[in-house]
Amino acid sequence: MAKIKPRVKVPKKAAAGEIVEIKALISHPMHTGRGKNKKTGKKIPRKIINKFVASFDGQDVFTANFEPAVSANPYIAFPFKASKSGAFTFKWVEDGGAEFTASKKMTVA
Repeated sequence: MAKIKPRVKVPKKAAAGEIVEIKALISHPMHTGRGKNKKTGKKIPRKIINKFVASFDGQDVFTANFEPAVSANPYIAFPFKASKSGAFTFKWVEDGGAEFTASKKMTVA
């Protein structure tokens, strides 16, 4: 199985009141439970990222729930109004409860 790797892009600096774009991507195969292993012919069990949460200084600012129809390597971009310096924390939750996280700081001047 490929390594599951989260990647995020947050501006290092922003002006107070500026709307910035936050980007998040996770390398994940998003197995729906319907595919088969080409070598063995056995079904590949369902294993998808089913929830994404982006927080800024401990407060949730964006959430998303995913279903099996979401393609591999889900990508999310959302706007954020910069008002103060702080840290973003990103969390992806997989079927079975496995969690993958990333974080980035942003300075507001």
